[in-house]
Amino acid sequence: MKYFVILLLSMTLVFSMVSAGEEQSKDTKGDKIVEKSEYTKRNADNPEVAIETDFGTMKLELFRDVAPIHVDSMLARIREGFYDGLIFHRVIDGFMIQGGDPKGNGTGGPGYSLPAEFSKLKHIEGTLSMARSQNPNSAGSQFFICLAPAQYLDGQYTIFGHLMDGYDTLHKIGKVQTGAQDRPLKDVFMRKVTILKDVTKEAGE
Repeated sequence: MKYFVILLLSMTLVFSMVSAGEEQSKDTKGDKIVEKSEYTKRNADNPEVAIETDFGTMKLELFRDVAPIHVDSMLARIREGFYDGLIFHRVIDGFMIQGGDPKGNGTGGPGYSLPAEFSKLKHIEGTLSMARSQNPNSAGSQFFICLAPAQYLDGQYTIFGHLMDGYDTLHKIGKVQTGAQDRPLKDVFMRKVTILKDVTKEAGE
């Protein structure tokens, strides 16, 4: 079964929302607007990871305090090198970039599914969320990072992190040329995915 981000509204609405939102240089943290360069971690103890690509590196905070099952699953896969060499197989400019599929075509996963951990967090620029099939409890290893606000996904996809640094890299990937099924014409690789910080793991060592 193909894992994907279901477009609940038409693409016309997607792009109208993007053009209407002049917030691309800012993040919303509760009622506070935070410049990207001043991103403040949601929780000081949350893990941090880095995704190295040919376009640069993206540093993300993983929300273990919100979606512990998804976060711990991703960390476990990172430790075994699961994501290294995989591609962002689906890119939609103004919407999101999606990767984490070992098959590279949107149908693969880690061999298991995760129960949904929906929350009240919002899909804004830089949000890290899980891709899935129409079954809410079908997420595995595929994830997407929002290029712009996508509130129509709120409460229906598990948000488990946010981009801390590397917005230039994110948007460079978002601008690549794509073909059928929104696949980049030239593969965009995750060269290396590493854990920068994991308080729980460090405490147990």
